[in-house]
Amino acid sequence: MSARDLLRYARHLTLPEVGADGQRRLGSAKVLLVGAGGLGSPAALYLAAAGVGTIGIIDGDRVDITNLQRQILHGTGDIGRAKVASAADRLGELNPDVTIEPHDFSLTSANAVDLFRQYDLVVDGSDNFPTRYLVNDAAVLAGRPYVYGSIFKFDGQVAVFAAKGGPCYRCLFAEPPAPELIPSCAEAGVLGVLPGIIGTLQALEAIKLILGIGTPLIGRLLLFDGLALTTRELRVHRDPTCAMCGDAPTITAPIDYDAFCGVSTARNDGDEITPEALESALGGASPPEVIDVREPWEWEVAHIAGSRLIPLGSLPERLSELDSRRDIVTICHRGARSLSALRLLAGAGFPRVKSLAGGIDAYAARVDPKLDRY
Repeated sequence: MSARDLLRYARHLTLPEVGADGQRRLGSAKVLLVGAGGLGSPAALYLAAAGVGTIGIIDGDRVDITNLQRQILHGTGDIGRAKVASAADRLGELNPDVTIEPHDFSLTSANAVDLFRQYDLVVDGSDNFPTRYLVNDAAVLAGRPYVYGSIFKFDGQVAVFAAKGGPCYRCLFAEPPAPELIPSCAEAGVLGVLPGIIGTLQALEAIKLILGIGTPLIGRLLLFDGLALTTRELRVHRDPTCAMCGDAPTITAPIDYDAFCGVSTARNDGDEITPEALESALGGASPPEVIDVREPWEWEVAHIAGSRLIPLGSLPERLSELDSRRDIVTICHRGARSLSALRLLAGAGFPRVKSLAGGIDAYAARVDPKLDRY
């Protein structure tokens, strides 16, 4: 270790559990972060500060202003930049001795296993079920443990999955929930400090795994309640019948995770209308009535001219305001709530209803770039 290293890591070197040998292990370790967002930001910062030698970051997104409430790797000046580029600059500034490997693309079933094999362990900062299942399966197939984290409103979860002899994510959640039952962070909200807490705990677990110290969260799921500031723990046992890590696994290669999680198969093609088709219909002789089922604050951010705001929670009691003889298009942020609204209206006797595929986010991206995206 150089004289500068002795100074930089002095507080580590005084810990008997770390010391010079442990610091060298950190320096030779390779960790892959899936996502440079809310969870990936604090995890990346603390792993870089700790001296983890190589940090890979995979994320195909760009920084936008709505990220900055919680994604502390990025600043206002980074808006529009690739997240991995912004992250690499910030981490390089924090610790120039750490090698940052940016992967400016999305994790897919085609690249995940090979990418995971290039690293010692993985930190999962993903925010959707298809990616979570993909991370789990790729980790099992690559023989790499990973640190799981998730957040929702004021609550968080942390665990270590796919470690030798331990359970995988499918042992806990063999099947994903229906997509319309799980709102995204954009739809449900998340307190900005929460991913800081959970992501930091993920970094702690990763460092423990690298050093071989303490008791990692293998076979344990930590539940964090930010409002009550309490934690509790659930035991998670390896399931010998698990399709992924069981004694006779039936999944031997990555699968179609969108289909598995219901993203592409939970709806009929006839239920949806594309942004382009909606634009054309709105300019026609008999335009549909557009019912926006988002919340009022979302409507203030952006809405389609001529649309009508009826939040999804209010829709059942306001059905009498709608004309069942008209064509109706339901819209939300990205398409999940509008499908729930479609089903509600169809069940109430409205036969001519479609949902805007991809929501107002897709409409803004493909039809009306003047609309703000969030």
